[in-house]
Amino acid sequence: MRHWPRAEAAAAQPAAGGGASDDDGLSEADAAKALEEYDQANVRGCAKCVLHEQRTQAVFGDGCARPELVFVGEGPGADEDKQGIPFVGRAGQLLTKMIEAMSLTRKQVYICNIVKCRPPGNRTPTEEEMNTCSPYLYWQLSILRPKVIVTLGRPASQTLLQTKTPISRLRGQFHDFPPPGLMDEGLPAAKLMPTFHPAYLLRSPGEKVKAWEDLKQVMAFLGIPIPPRG
Repeated sequence: MRHWPRAEAAAAQPAAGGGASDDDGLSEADAAKALEEYDQANVRGCAKCVLHEQRTQAVFGDGCARPELVFVGEGPGADEDKQGIPFVGRAGQLLTKMIEAMSLTRKQVYICNIVKCRPPGNRTPTEEEMNTCSPYLYWQLSILRPKVIVTLGRPASQTLLQTKTPISRLRGQFHDFPPPGLMDEGLPAAKLMPTFHPAYLLRSPGEKVKAWEDLKQVMAFLGIPIPPRG
């Protein structure tokens, strides 16, 4: 049984017309429409945890509605809360450079977070907050249907893999998604690569080489040529 918050039934149905569709019957245009309608119906007015009390706006996600690659962080910061777009602050600028180093653009991938509202002071979301908000992410992934998910940092990696294993031991290798703990959510199969959060890389620039090694594995899996000196 799926445990996602319910949107209007129309949000999960293909619209009339549209272009080539994926195996669930949704074209990219249909998927974008479903994501937008779900955001409006369920996320923007959500008050299920304390994070809604100080937000300017919920930050649902941004990018291609049918990407091969999805990036998942932990939660929006001050810039994201103000603009309503994930990863637009300093960490977001670094993530954009990482995506561009992969010969991709932000419009070709999808970017989102575990929690959709900014934690006060940009603190790490609590386990309760992530458990409350993660069904929204599961619904997004069911529409996005990526081939690869890159989780940015410990909270996102541990939440999606349903584990307490440290990020230092999770990164550097692909994991099957969904893990056994999420099998009942009806999520499409994908490969998941944990890596360091861009905010951590700004504090610890020496770890960038490890993150790039993780991303090169993703590129190889997706058939993207790796730059000679990458």
